[in-house]
Amino acid sequence: MKITITKHFKMDCAHSLPHLPEGHKCRELHGHTYGITLHCTGELTGEWLIDYADIAAAWEPLFRRLDHKNLNGILPCATTAENLAVWMAKELKPALPLLSRIEIQETATSNVILDV
Repeated sequence: MKITITKHFKMDCAHSLPHLPEGHKCRELHGHTYGITLHCTGELTGEWLIDYADIAAAWEPLFRRLDHKNLNGILPCATTAENLAVWMAKELKPALPLLSRIEIQETATSNVILDV
């Protein structure tokens, strides 16, 4: 039987999207309080799929790299929420092999979902 569990995190980051046209509000440096939900999926063979503490431990090094930082100096690509999700998946998957989805809430009304 497959099961998915999730753990939610928050982080505050700045970024700009300089490739956008002059006058676009996202071209300028601005910040977001991102909501990050990590999904882990697998076969339930025991009492639990994965310890929530293990998900938090896998997230912690990434959080330390990103929280209260300018994403433009960290990501090797445009700092859109889509690219952030792809980059996070590559960073997290080695430590979190059951990672199956990343959801990023960039604003109260704007989200990205990446199925890993």
